[in-house]
Amino acid sequence: MLSILVCHSYFLRFDHKQQERAKPYPPLATLQVASMLRQAGHTVALFDAMLADGTQDFERLLRQVSPQLVLFYEDNYNFLSKMCLGKMRRAACEMLSRARREHACLIAAGSDATDAPEAYLRAGADAVLIGEGLSALLALVSRLDARPDAPAGELTAGLPGLAVLSRGELSVSQGGMLLRNLPHAGFPAWDLVDMERYRDVWRTAHGFFSLNMAASRGCPFRCNWCAKPIWGNQYLQRDAAEVAAEMGYLRRTFEPDHIWFADDIFGFRADWVHDFAHAAHAEGGPIPFTIQTRADIATARMATELRHAGCQEAWIGAESGSQRILDAMNKGTRVGEVIAARARLKAAGIRVGFFIQLGYLGEELEDILETRKLIELTCPDDIGVSVSYPLPGTKFYDMVKEQLGAQTHWSESDDLAMMFRGTYSSGFYRAIRDLLHEQVVAERLNDGAHAEAFETARSGLQRRWAGLLSREAEFRTPVGWQAGTGGAGPQPLSATGYPN
Repeated sequence: MLSILVCHSYFLRFDHKQQERAKPYPPLATLQVASMLRQAGHTVALFDAMLADGTQDFERLLRQVSPQLVLFYEDNYNFLSKMCLGKMRRAACEMLSRARREHACLIAAGSDATDAPEAYLRAGADAVLIGEGLSALLALVSRLDARPDAPAGELTAGLPGLAVLSRGELSVSQGGMLLRNLPHAGFPAWDLVDMERYRDVWRTAHGFFSLNMAASRGCPFRCNWCAKPIWGNQYLQRDAAEVAAEMGYLRRTFEPDHIWFADDIFGFRADWVHDFAHAAHAEGGPIPFTIQTRADIATARMATELRHAGCQEAWIGAESGSQRILDAMNKGTRVGEVIAARARLKAAGIRVGFFIQLGYLGEELEDILETRKLIELTCPDDIGVSVSYPLPGTKFYDMVKEQLGAQTHWSESDDLAMMFRGTYSSGFYRAIRDLLHEQVVAERLNDGAHAEAFETARSGLQRRWAGLLSREAEFRTPVGWQAGTGGAGPQPLSATGYPN
């Protein structure tokens, strides 16, 4: 049996926005693979970058463990890994370079490694797993176990679903199989996590402790901007009773106050949610949880079942209040469905957040104002705002790739920088983001008990909107705009409506 070090390269410390949010989660997909390898009989150690100080912590553990295999398996449930932030790629490549000196076999896997395998191979990886890559991983591990001293070329020869360097050139073998059921099924290797560090961060910042779970893998919908390098368009759902059993295990072992379900779409069918709720109550009762869902599946029955299951908050990919933009995105939902979903979930006592996306191709000012109108009408409890981000492998990326320059990734998640020629500059979208957030905050005062504060906030917002819109033409992207400049444009407005 092999000595294996499983790791990932998402360092919270390298992402200032997420560090300020202070909502770290253990690397779920990384822990699933660690569990799979351990149950196959191998000795497994974990390097969890999330709360580490830097790559020097990895090098220290690497020398302690002296593994035969180092597996860089990114957390596929972490949307920030899908975004392939530049600082995290640099960290991964630095870790690969350091591990290369220890003469272990090095394998890398994840969204960015799948999209850009050559960067990881030239940093030191012997092979990159394409997609989820578990079938290729199991075959490669079996070969390495049989011949620990075999050269990398022999270990990878003939295996589908791998990228390698052959005579200095990139070679990708197609045909990797996605496993519908994870081998050696069991709970993720939660015991390898320093859970007290996570608990301390959460309770210090928020007064409660949250852990993450996943009840499914993938998403069957085909939004133009959503990358699917790991699971494609498949939706692979776990048994409801198994998910409830894992929740019960987490409650008994770590006592979290809250669960974040990292699924792209939680539950999908009201019947599944009903079964999960029944099983969770049989396990001693559900832990309050937050999910992501779609407006078109948030029926009245789904809302009722979610509440019975313990759902506390649901985030909907509203994206835009303009039907024209939703259709351009191939989102497959109607603005009216977003409005109805908000109302149904609210009636069931479930908080609702909207994901909003600005700057999609063809979006004009009237579309942005339709988004403002949607938020005014529905009063979501929270929103998350970003600009359209061209991810490799998407239809959207293909539409704008000729406009991309040297900057093809954000360095960290608060960049909010346009990487293609949108209608407006990054500065304009940042100002819109701030106003939409303030609008949501102001609406919280509209409860009858804070009437004067609400009117003051609303008046201030109206002035700021008017000031920004009066200068809208100045923020339009010039014809000669070059990718990689960030499209800063004119200076955003202050609270008075005038430049800072």
